[in-house]
Amino acid sequence: MSWKNQSGGPWGNGPRGPWGSGPSSSGPTPPDLEDLIRRSQDRLRTMIPGSFGAKGIILLVALVVAGWFLSGFYRVQPDEQGAVLRFGKFVGVTQPGLNYHWPYPIETVLTPRVTFVNRIDIGMRTGEDTRRGTSVMRDVPEESLMLTGDENIVDVDFAVFWRISNAEQYLFNVQNPEGTIKAVAESAMREVIGRTNIQPILTGARQNIETGVQELMQSVLNSYKAGVEITQVQMQKVDPPSQVIDAFRDVQAARADAERSQNEAQTYANRVLPEARGEASRIENAAQGYRERTVVEARGQAARFLKIYDEYQKAKVVTRERMYLETMERVLGGVDKVIVDSAGTRQGPGGVSAGGPGGVVPVLPLNDLLRRQPAPVAQPQGATR
Repeated sequence: MSWKNQSGGPWGNGPRGPWGSGPSSSGPTPPDLEDLIRRSQDRLRTMIPGSFGAKGIILLVALVVAGWFLSGFYRVQPDEQGAVLRFGKFVGVTQPGLNYHWPYPIETVLTPRVTFVNRIDIGMRTGEDTRRGTSVMRDVPEESLMLTGDENIVDVDFAVFWRISNAEQYLFNVQNPEGTIKAVAESAMREVIGRTNIQPILTGARQNIETGVQELMQSVLNSYKAGVEITQVQMQKVDPPSQVIDAFRDVQAARADAERSQNEAQTYANRVLPEARGEASRIENAAQGYRERTVVEARGQAARFLKIYDEYQKAKVVTRERMYLETMERVLGGVDKVIVDSAGTRQGPGGVSAGGPGGVVPVLPLNDLLRRQPAPVAQPQGATR
């Protein structure tokens, strides 16, 4: 029965729709079900020649079965692997190229990309700047703020690069692989940061931290049998929290100044200490030489004194007089001398005495005159006097 033959509709007040309002006179009328069936039969007759009898039905079934079997062909791309499921159970892996499996619903195929390197950003998100039409990075503090080993807070943004190493494990052992990788990465980074002081984190320990996080993540994911390989962990930004970054930079500058001063002091010490050691060695050697020289002289004087003493024992008066004269010669040999006798007469050099008023005699200072006398002028060769 067609819609237009229902004179009153199911509600008995003219042709109405299912919500009680009649069809609009200007809109399209509902399709006639009998017309649709008749048109479908006509199209099928044109596709299948002859009468639409048993042979036609067999041919139609054969075409449907052939199409169903042909639907089992599928292609695996070069960066993919095919995971074949039979009634939902994993049965094998197929390699890139043209492959065949039993058509649906017997078997289905999943084709994950096993060579593609995926990236997960932690502590940051890529957003869109609607005014400029460019992408911008947005910080996510609940992921990036971490506690260091010396109880400081550091803001760490990093990226994890991973790929599928085992398609079966990746598809069936972990319900949400990407979410699991992200959670493991954040946990591993917090653990490594929690064992490290803030100063190495901000300066030279980034590579060690990245390596430690990668190894820890791989160990955890292997224990999950997630079928994932972590290829790289890359720290993007490592800073103190924005509220204290200015003060921290001042501290960093002060530490740099302190390190510079220490280096300068060490350089000065490296230069001065060898000089001081050399000077000390020179003084020590000089003292040792003086000691040896003094000891030798003392021993020589002692030996000389013993010899003089032996002579003195043999002739005391002569030896005493000779020692006195030698001593006076040694003491008075290099000085100017004026000898005055007990009677007030002064004798000059050569023992010549002269008298005068009050016993004062002019002295001819021969030593001074000899020092003041100019040196004789050398005459040219061949000159005669």
